[in-house]
Amino acid sequence: MTSGWEAAVEAQIRTAQQRGEFDNLPGMGKPIPGRGLPYDESWWIKGFLEREALPTDLLLPTPLHLRRKVEQVPDEVRDLPTEESVRAYVSVLNAEILAWLRNPTGPRVVVRPVNADDVVRRWRADRERAATPVAATPLQPATAAPRARRRRGWRLPWRRRR
Repeated sequence: MTSGWEAAVEAQIRTAQQRGEFDNLPGMGKPIPGRGLPYDESWWIKGFLEREALPTDLLLPTPLHLRRKVEQVPDEVRDLPTEESVRAYVSVLNAEILAWLRNPTGPRVVVRPVNADDVVRRWRADRERAATPVAATPLQPATAAPRARRRRGWRLPWRRRR
């Protein structure tokens, strides 16, 4: 039993087939990608993410996504120009974390707000380290490799040495 809407759609498909609009489409006669064995239910999601070059972090549940963002804080703030911009980044992340803590969804994962002072302290240390020129270390003279010890064969306790 089909509804009027389904019948209208089927009629449009039939007329398009008769006009040849489905002839010579790209991929015609080829298997649908991802439909091979073993069957993967999320083949189309993986294909979409790969095709659009989207990060797979978008598929994570909220707490795991937030944990990943907390882990990436040092990398994210490394190139920020000022301390205020670092603190602003951390405050936006903390706002996301607090919003999730008020109404947690997904798996129970511990996610804590980030301490802005610790992030700024590390950011300053990284910047100072990058600004300090690396002192050239004098080359050490090559030392002779230690001589390999000679292994003696097993000696049976009741045999005398000669």
